[in-house]
Amino acid sequence: MIRVVSAELAYSLSIAVKMAVTALFFVGATITAERAGPLVGGLVSVLPVTSGPAYVFLAIDHDLAFISQAALGGLVCTAPICVFAVVYAALAQRHRVATSVGIAFAIWFAIAAVLFRYNWTTGGAIVLNIVVVGACLLIGRRYQLAERPVVVRRWYDVPLRAGLVAILIAAVITLSSHVGPMLTGVIAAFPIVLFSLMLILQPRMGGRAAAAVLANSVIGMVGFGLFCLTLHLSVESLGIAAGLCLAIAVNGAASGVSWLVHS
Repeated sequence: MIRVVSAELAYSLSIAVKMAVTALFFVGATITAERAGPLVGGLVSVLPVTSGPAYVFLAIDHDLAFISQAALGGLVCTAPICVFAVVYAALAQRHRVATSVGIAFAIWFAIAAVLFRYNWTTGGAIVLNIVVVGACLLIGRRYQLAERPVVVRRWYDVPLRAGLVAILIAAVITLSSHVGPMLTGVIAAFPIVLFSLMLILQPRMGGRAAAAVLANSVIGMVGFGLFCLTLHLSVESLGIAAGLCLAIAVNGAASGVSWLVHS
């Protein structure tokens, strides 16, 4: 009995530590996105600050083939995330946060539900991203510029952000053994940072300023897609540590090039 209780306690503590570590990265990234302007904010907001640690934690309980397939799921999920951001950016110009976020989330969910009815190959996922992300980049250009008003912090900002990502990490770890690698990749790639920014920025900065950050995040999603693709292709041969480091390096390089091109 003592061993069972100890094992359950150890498992609970391990999840708590994973949630806390990821939440720390997440809060830092969203604060940077909030202060740095639309372009840098958009690029930072889609760095793998939640999905990166999630894959590390998944590797503790799953083999490398599972991680590879989960990363493929994340690559496929890049397309509906871009649609999510652009739909919100368009709606936030004239609508309140509840309407803008609600409709954008409903569209994300509908697209993701349709996409994951199929068995995706690497080539198919790449083509999907070229088409959808390319279209979203063109559409989102009109919303990328906006004046950035002074932001006043509220006491609940950090707890809200940390709580949202902690719930996500707990869901990824808990559900991964039950839903399979592809759906695990979808959960790990859920746009929790963008969702948090929508809820926090629009009431404080206005719809146009919040929309500019989200529209610029589509530029950064190119790097996130490359992160997922690199991890998918490399993790089985290189291992989780080297594969994840390579994927993060590719993402960082893509974000740096995007910043140089668009700044």
